[in-house]
Amino acid sequence: MSAEGTLVIEVLSGARAGERAVLPLPSAVGRSPESALCLPDAHLSGAHGRFEAREGGVVYVDRGSTNGSTHGRDGHRTPLSVALSEVMLAVGDSLELGDPAQAVVLRVAALPEPADDAPGQVIARRAIADVEAVTQRVAADTTRLAALFRHARTLARASDLDAVLEAASALVFELLPRATHMGVALREAGGKFPVAFSRQRSGGPCENAVSRTLVRRVVDERAGLLLTNAATELSSTRSIVQAGLRSTLCVPLWTGDDVRGVLQVDNRESAGLFGAAELEALTVAAQQVSLAAENARLVARLRHAEQRLEGENRFLKQREADATFSGIVGRSAGVEAVLRAVEKVRETRVPVLIQGETGTGKELVARALHYTSNRRERLFVAQNCSALAENLLESELFGHVKGAFTGADRDKKGLFELADGGTLFLDEVGEAPLSIQAKLLRVLQEGEIWPVGAAKPRSVDVRVVSATHRDLERMVREGGFRQDLFYRLHVYPVRMPALRERREDIPLLARHFLERYAREFGRAITGFVPEAIERLAVYDWPGNVRELQNEVQRALITRTEGDLVQVEDLSPRLLGRSAVSDAGDLPRGSLKDMLDAVERLLLQRALREHANNKTRAAEALGVTREGLHKKLARFGINA
Repeated sequence: MSAEGTLVIEVLSGARAGERAVLPLPSAVGRSPESALCLPDAHLSGAHGRFEAREGGVVYVDRGSTNGSTHGRDGHRTPLSVALSEVMLAVGDSLELGDPAQAVVLRVAALPEPADDAPGQVIARRAIADVEAVTQRVAADTTRLAALFRHARTLARASDLDAVLEAASALVFELLPRATHMGVALREAGGKFPVAFSRQRSGGPCENAVSRTLVRRVVDERAGLLLTNAATELSSTRSIVQAGLRSTLCVPLWTGDDVRGVLQVDNRESAGLFGAAELEALTVAAQQVSLAAENARLVARLRHAEQRLEGENRFLKQREADATFSGIVGRSAGVEAVLRAVEKVRETRVPVLIQGETGTGKELVARALHYTSNRRERLFVAQNCSALAENLLESELFGHVKGAFTGADRDKKGLFELADGGTLFLDEVGEAPLSIQAKLLRVLQEGEIWPVGAAKPRSVDVRVVSATHRDLERMVREGGFRQDLFYRLHVYPVRMPALRERREDIPLLARHFLERYAREFGRAITGFVPEAIERLAVYDWPGNVRELQNEVQRALITRTEGDLVQVEDLSPRLLGRSAVSDAGDLPRGSLKDMLDAVERLLLQRALREHANNKTRAAEALGVTREGLHKKLARFGINA
C-alpha cells in the first residue's frame, strides 16, 4: 500500500505550539526556513527530520540531528538512533524533537488515504533471520523490555503448552495495549495449522482468531507481517471480512529453521493502530513464546516417554512375576522340592548352584530366585559361559575401559556392573576358562570386579546364581575347575530333575505348551488324543523340557485339521518303542489308569537298576525315601 496526499501534524509545544500543519510528502522538519515544517526552536537541527511515504504508510526519519528524536505511542517512548533511525507512524503518535528538557512535541493528527489502485498489502515485514537486530531495537524501549523480561519468567515456568499460550496472551495484551484479539495456530503432523488458542482482551476465546491466508503467507515468507486494514486489503478473504479485522500483526513461531506455528494479533475497531515498532516487539515476544512452547513440547514428550517406560516396566515386571513359578510347571515331588529350596534361599545373598541336565529349566529356577526376592526391582542378567571366547567373556562379564585393547573406543560396563543390586545368572559355569574362574572367585570373595584395562577395581553387590549340567566335583578332581571356586558356588545346590524322572508332569507340561503356542500360532487346537499323551508320557526325553516344548510346537504345525493333536502328528522317534514300553505293553483304559501303569513300571525299573536299594532308587527318581515308600505301598510293590 503506498501513501500519497497530505499529512496533518499538530504542534503541541515549542515556539509554534497550537498550530496545525498540512504537509505534502515528502516534507522536511527542522529549524531551517527551507523545511516544509519550520520549527524555529534553537535546540533543533536545521534538517532535524523528514516525513516520507513508504509502502503502505508514512515514516518519520531522524536525519542525524544533534539532540535527537523520540517516538511515542500508548505511553511507550522509543528514542531514534543510528540503529533505529525511522519509525512507521500511526494516527495519535507523538514525536519529541530536540532537547528532552524542552522538547518540541508533534502529534500525528491524520495520515494520507491510501490510493485506490495501491498494489501492496503489507506495511512492514520482519524476517526470522533479522530477529537479532530486531531484538536490539526493541531492547532500547525500556518499558517493553521490562514487560518482555517479566513475562519471560512466567513463560519459563509454564510446564505445558496450555500454560505457555495463556502466558503468551498476557504478554501480548500488555506489550500491545491497542490489541483487542489474539490467536495462535500450531502445525499438525499433516502440515495443517489449526487454531490452538484464542483470546480477546475482554476475556474468553474469540472467533476467526487466525486467518489461513495470513498463516500461509507468514509460513512461506518466514517473516512477520503488518497490515493496517486487513478487511480492506484482503477483502477477498472471507475469514478476515467476517472477523472485521482492522489493524493486524501476524508473526511466526519457530524453532531453528522450522516454523511451528503463527501468532496473530488484531485490533477490530480501528485501522492503522500498529506500526513497525509493534511488529518488532511482537516478533521478539514470538521468539520467547516459541522457546517456551518447544520446551513444553519436550517436557510433554519426556513425560509421555516416562509414562510409557513405566508402563512397559510394570508389564515386564508383572510378566516376570507371573512367570516366576508358573514357568516351572509340575506337581511331582522333584519339582516341589525345587520350589521349597527356592523359598528357603531366595532372600539370602548366598550363591546358588543349580544342577541338572540340559533343557531341564535351570534358568527358570534362577529367575524364580531373583523375582521372588528383595532384589526383584533391579536387573536379572544372564550369560552362558560357553557362548563366548575367553577374552570376549572377560570383557562381557567385567567390562573394559577405553583403549584397553584394539577396538575399545569407549568404556563399557560389564554384566556385573549392570546387575549391581540384582542377580547375575552364569549358565554352564563349568565351561568358564580357568582365568575367568579366578576373576569370578574375586567377585564372590571381595565383591570387587576389575574391568579390562582399568587402574582400580570397582565394588558391586551382585547375587550370583550359577548352573551346570557337568559334574563339577569330578572336574575339580581332574583339574578342570578350581576347587576354591567350586566351594564358593556350591554353598546351596539345587538339583533340577530330568523330565524322565518326573513323568507325571509330562501331560501338564504338554498342555501348558499347547495352550501357549496355539495362541501364538493362531491354531484352534485344544488338546491331545489319549494315545498321543501316552506316547509323550513313556518317551525318555533326553532333551528334557526343551525337547518336549519343541515337540509340541512341531505337532501344532503338523496338525491342520481338527481340534486335537493325533498320534501321527508326533515325531517318528516318539512312535518307536520306548524304554518304558519295552517292559511290557501298557493297558488300555482311562488316562489315569495308563499313567498309573507307567509309574508302576518306572518304580519297578528303578528298583531293579539299583538292586532294590530304596535310597539310591529314590535319589534317581528325584523323590524322598519316604515318598518312594508311599508310592511302593500304593502300587503294592514289595522290595
